[in-house]
Amino acid sequence: MEKKAPPFAAYEWTIAWRYLRAKRSEGGVSVMTWISLIGITLAVFALVATLSVRSGFRTEIVDTILGANSHITLYKAPSQDQYGNVIRTFENYDEISSKLISLPGVKRSAPLIRSQIMATYDERNTGLEVFGISYENLLGLERISNPEKYSGNLSNFENGIAIGSGVARELGVQVGDKIKLISPNGVRTAFGVSPRIKQFKIVYIFTAGRYDIDRTRSYLPFNIAQEYFNREGLADEIEILLDDPSNLTEAIRLIENIVEPDIQLWTWRDASSSFLRALEIEDNVMFVLMSILVMIASMNIISGLIMLVKNKGRDIGILRTIGLSKGAIMRVFMICGAFTGIIGTFFGVIFGCLFALYIDPIFAVINILSGGGVWDPSIRGIYSVPAELHFMDLVKATCLSLGLSFVVTIIPARRAASLHPVEALRYE
Repeated sequence: MEKKAPPFAAYEWTIAWRYLRAKRSEGGVSVMTWISLIGITLAVFALVATLSVRSGFRTEIVDTILGANSHITLYKAPSQDQYGNVIRTFENYDEISSKLISLPGVKRSAPLIRSQIMATYDERNTGLEVFGISYENLLGLERISNPEKYSGNLSNFENGIAIGSGVARELGVQVGDKIKLISPNGVRTAFGVSPRIKQFKIVYIFTAGRYDIDRTRSYLPFNIAQEYFNREGLADEIEILLDDPSNLTEAIRLIENIVEPDIQLWTWRDASSSFLRALEIEDNVMFVLMSILVMIASMNIISGLIMLVKNKGRDIGILRTIGLSKGAIMRVFMICGAFTGIIGTFFGVIFGCLFALYIDPIFAVINILSGGGVWDPSIRGIYSVPAELHFMDLVKATCLSLGLSFVVTIIPARRAASLHPVEALRYE
């Protein structure tokens, strides 16, 4: 009994390769093959580039949040004194901070003064969010104390004020200038409360990496902020930094066991929950849209293979006559389509990775060619386009493209296999 050749034998690959490299004059469809190849390459490139920018954007946002804000913030629940005044401040903040810093996983605990005021300089004014914090605790905020861009010297913090670069641009100030801070709840007099106006020397200007932070935030020494905002012996909040900010559940449990019931907890996830949910929804939508783009590009393979089947009709008849089975014919054309998908996916992944690695110079060139203003930080919150490659993103893009490329080849391949030898020989 004659032994049958196994599926995907060497001759099947040889026939498929000859069909792919055949010129149009020889009955090939090299042009359609190139169109399919380029389409898949561009689609996979767009998918990889989108996934990398998405991952980079998320990482940059979360890193900025964790590097410029507390991981857990303690608030005092509102209460009333004997005169009916609402009290939200801590009196025993040093005692609470000492207890918190002793907990496992807690890196730092610091009391804060926090308020919103008006800042003015040379007839310019802007709203300002002021944080009163000690110099030692300010050093723990990496995005503030050790940013990529800054001016001045943070070691002089006790002698002035630290402001964001966006605030500096808005007011037109630099290190060494003096700005006026105006607090509506200032000096208490016999006639009521009058605004408090005081000058502070700018000793440090930081760029945290988030537009909303750099545009609104400033820092004063803790004791000076207490005096300025009438908080002598008090603190508005107690911020906590964790060794592992992602592990909030265990940290919250430990903190709740040692603090009083009237103290409320607010985590960085709570503060950014709506933003993080929006990012997640955007991620899912972008992946679906890019997947549709890859699917459309894969459809070009069907067109190319259908034309190939039509042009190779006589060849199919001859191959069937000399003994090739329907399965062998089907596999030949599946190899043709799959080969296009594999090569297109390979180059798409390579170009997508190169785009992610060299995204800064690419956007710099685009910005120059467009005359500037390609990336508006006031809208997007960060100053540049981030990109970050993740192995699983590359796996998802590759599997999606290859899976679609393999699936779409089935239809034209089955059509080729279903041709009757006599009918196939009639093809011109």
